[in-house]
Amino acid sequence: MGRLSRPLAHAIWAATWIAGGAFGQKTLTWEQAKRELQSDNPTLRAGQIAVGESRAEEITAFLRPNPDVTMLVDQLNPFTNNPYQPFANLFPLLSASYLHEREHKRELRRESAQNGTAIALSQLADQARNLLFDLRTAFVQVLQQTAVVNVARENLEYYDGVLEISRNRFKAGDIAQVDLDRLELQRVQFETDLQIALVNLRTAKIQLLALLNDRTPVEQLDVEGQFDFVEVSNPLEEFRETALQNRPDLRAALQAVNKSKTDYRLAVANASTDPTFGFDMGRDPPIELFFGVSVTIPLRIFDRNQGEKARTQLDIARQERLLEAERTQVFSDVDSAYAALQSNLTLLRPYRRRYLQQAVRVRQTISFSYRHGGASLLDFLQAQQDYRSIQLGYLNLVGAYLNAANQLNLAVGREVLQ
Repeated sequence: MGRLSRPLAHAIWAATWIAGGAFGQKTLTWEQAKRELQSDNPTLRAGQIAVGESRAEEITAFLRPNPDVTMLVDQLNPFTNNPYQPFANLFPLLSASYLHEREHKRELRRESAQNGTAIALSQLADQARNLLFDLRTAFVQVLQQTAVVNVARENLEYYDGVLEISRNRFKAGDIAQVDLDRLELQRVQFETDLQIALVNLRTAKIQLLALLNDRTPVEQLDVEGQFDFVEVSNPLEEFRETALQNRPDLRAALQAVNKSKTDYRLAVANASTDPTFGFDMGRDPPIELFFGVSVTIPLRIFDRNQGEKARTQLDIARQERLLEAERTQVFSDVDSAYAALQSNLTLLRPYRRRYLQQAVRVRQTISFSYRHGGASLLDFLQAQQDYRSIQLGYLNLVGAYLNAANQLNLAVGREVLQ
């Protein structure tokens, strides 16, 4: 085969380099996942655009009324007896008027729009809080299913080693055919555990990639993090106080109360009378030039904005009740998450102190005894089942603890537990 030309060789090298960068293995830490969520999640980006729209409404709210200009040409007479003087009695007029808003209407409109922007920002922060909860749940699920896959694969490899020894014992006439068949059938359970764990791991990665709006192939994605639990000694009251200071939905409810109060003041201001000042200038033959001024004052006899004043006053009371309900919900969320966290810790402590070591010790002892004829087949199978149940139970409890910690972070409004 002849040598490749230099341009073709460079093209092949570039294609290989690009393919390696596009489909190389990607390992995400929790901090990296959070940064990708904030920069690439389409829901958050749409929320940021909505905040920009709200800021634009502030500009509109503070605009002054436009003045009116009228130009008039009257008394055109093309049917006059003297066809050469159709403009003899021409009456040109130029007038301008401007509405003067009283009682700080513009300032109140801007303040109301600024309150709306503050609410939009708090709602965006609350949206990010909920998406962060979803992301952490998917991240923990990937960690958990990775650990389950490792345990299932280790169990299958360990059991295959025992099967190999059992086949040798069968050939030597040490065990019966029915015992070997029962051992072979038991392997199905370990194979099933591994396949279920692989499917669950793939599903968790798909959910994680969807939240990050990431097109990385599932097979090329890994996560890196600690899949374990730590003791939580902080009192419940500390988490409650933190939640009251940090929950964006509670802040949005408080800002809604402030906005409703501003809207009421604006409704009262809108009930005031705004005069319109006018100026006109023209020429009325035989007078050469004239000018005049005018003031137009609407009489607020029937419409004094009564309905809007009543509505905004009622809205203040409604928003205050919603704020009270939101504060109660914050306490409920924190208390529930804290109770679930403590319950998981109560279950996890004996696993770390006793159950994991005991399960390993029992499996090793019974397996050794069975290989040397000192334990029955039923004892061996039961020891394998107990080890499998203890390991999977521990991993599920750790996953439940991490999800409870994530739920507490959601309830508090920021990450207080990693």
